[in-house]
Amino acid sequence: NNVISDMMILKQIPLLGSLLLISVFSFSQTSIEGLWKTIDDETGRIKSVVEITERDGQFYGTIVELFRLPEEDQNPICDLCEDDRKDIPALGMEIVRNMVLAEGESQEWEEGTICDPKKGSIYDCEMWFADGDTDVLKVRGYIWFIFRTQDWLRVKD
Repeated sequence: NNVISDMMILKQIPLLGSLLLISVFSFSQTSIEGLWKTIDDETGRIKSVVEITERDGQFYGTIVELFRLPEEDQNPICDLCEDDRKDIPALGMEIVRNMVLAEGESQEWEEGTICDPKKGSIYDCEMWFADGDTDVLKVRGYIWFIFRTQDWLRVKD
């Protein structure tokens, strides 16, 4: 009888391992880490690609690619910024800072800031997945009750 129960346990180990891998994969897909195409909420154009990374439990986003029209400055700088980003190029700029996973939430990030390099403005920021779709990130910058929300699309390999 012990041999039969031991054999049953051995048969379940691959199943448990598979379930563990699936849960780890699912967790990684619910993270905001990765590359995101930013969509201009006014024009609908792709503006840039932002890479979101995690450092010490906080999330940061850096512009790694720009999509500029021929008549636009191809290497804009943030001449209107008033912090450490003043007069540095938008390409390579850390525009998202200090985002944290909301307490009790697995799909919402808050408490950070986002910088608009074109205007030099810094806004409080919150992010969440659109209707649970982990490939569409809603990014809202706001001051008091005034806000703008953009859709960022996950870059897939």
